[in-house]
Amino acid sequence: MANYTKGPLSRIGLLVATTLACHAPLATAADDDTQRQIRALKEQVETLMRKVDELQRKADAPKERPAAAAPSTSVAGALRTFIQESTFYGNLDVSVDYTTKGIAGFIANNGTDRPVGRMGWVPAISTNLSYLGIRGAHNLQPDLNFIYQLEAQLDISATPGTVNTNSNNDSIVKGALFARDTFIGLGGQWGSVKIGKGDAPYKKSTGRLNPFLATVGDYAAIMGNTGGDNRVEFGTRFDHALWYESPNFSGFSFSALVSPGQNRARDNSIQAIGESSCAGGNVPGSGALPYGCNDGAFGDAYSFSGAFESGPLYLTAAYEMHRDVNRTSDSDGTVVMVNGVNYAFDQSVGIGDEWAWKVGAQYRFPTATTVGGAYEDIKRKLPFHYFDERSRKAYWLLVSQQLDKSNVFHFGYGHAKASPGATGQHNINSGPNQDNASNMYTGMYRHNFDARTSYYVVYATQINHSAGHYDLGAGGRANTTDCHDASQIGAFDLSTGTYVPGGPFCYVGGKLQAVSLGLNYRF
Repeated sequence: MANYTKGPLSRIGLLVATTLACHAPLATAADDDTQRQIRALKEQVETLMRKVDELQRKADAPKERPAAAAPSTSVAGALRTFIQESTFYGNLDVSVDYTTKGIAGFIANNGTDRPVGRMGWVPAISTNLSYLGIRGAHNLQPDLNFIYQLEAQLDISATPGTVNTNSNNDSIVKGALFARDTFIGLGGQWGSVKIGKGDAPYKKSTGRLNPFLATVGDYAAIMGNTGGDNRVEFGTRFDHALWYESPNFSGFSFSALVSPGQNRARDNSIQAIGESSCAGGNVPGSGALPYGCNDGAFGDAYSFSGAFESGPLYLTAAYEMHRDVNRTSDSDGTVVMVNGVNYAFDQSVGIGDEWAWKVGAQYRFPTATTVGGAYEDIKRKLPFHYFDERSRKAYWLLVSQQLDKSNVFHFGYGHAKASPGATGQHNINSGPNQDNASNMYTGMYRHNFDARTSYYVVYATQINHSAGHYDLGAGGRANTTDCHDASQIGAFDLSTGTYVPGGPFCYVGGKLQAVSLGLNYRF
């Protein structure tokens, strides 16, 4: 008989056998029938013991793990995984504005014409940089993630569409899906590489110095802006771009971006491959100019920034380059004398590199007072040109005071110094060394209902010098305020090659003002 003393099941069998043995009657030679019964009973016990032993061996055997379930391939399963890996975010901002161009009563250089339309205060409602987005990361292996972001702009107070005003025409639908920062890439503790479209490092470097972002007091009316025109040229978003963002190295970080021009025209006078508008904004012929990408279109672009942050201190520096910028619309073949030398400004002076650099700093005191500032220098690499409004220096100063967790005041001042030249406007003649400088003052009060919801009140004024035409509201608002009157747009008749007279007419030297009350929700 086998040894049944190992496990609990064997001990049960042994107990049964012992009990039967103890209660079996004693065998005698005369009791054959009883002996036969005992032998039969023992055989039954042996059979039972073998079954118990088999059960014990199975109980002692290592357990096999069930096979892992195959990943779900259903639509619901894939969507569930995507949601688990993603973060949904957004910004909703709408304001009621009251603005004036400050050019009422101006007289054109012909001595008779005056600005057409309502040049006084005008009420309006504006959507201010509202968007919805989703971003996330999918782990591929240790310290390597697939990262993505899809961001769509929202036009809350107006119907989405292309830009078509009497001074600016653009085919981009900013209210369309994923018109804002949208990319895919790879990331880890070593940093991240992204490809798609996004704000340039040059723009992001001093973003924290601009609490007026997307309001009537946005510092983009001065910083990164040359000559006004509601178009921020340095400090914008680049399409078809590739960039790297570093991690934080003991307070230091940096970022670098490259955007190929992908333009078949050597002078960048047509749209880049895959784009509907000219590089730098606007469609060919915008603003009643000759047809073509001839008002700031560029080729390859490069943008870099570095920063250091330690406690309340923040320092940054940035640089950006635009190759072969086409401004042939500013070249008319006019011959002018500068320092006794005649200069003939033909089309060749209309194409050249432009670059910008800036430095910025910010410090927060224990009194909850934050001060900051930035200095910027923009250059256009061409001989002197009396239409050159692009080469100029500027600076920005900021003071913020946090009253408590719910209330804060911001005060900003910006100054754009004069550029070498000025374009011909409706109330002055073209010529070099005109005073086209400008000063901007802006203030904001913001009250936070909670961590996500706030309302704000902003006042801003742009005080242009006699030949200046900087604007208010550039950089993300639906509504901007500039120098143009309400004249119907002029145009070129392509069939005859002649110009059909009309606007827009820009009256320089205006004192623009704006008051805005807005409601904001972030999540």
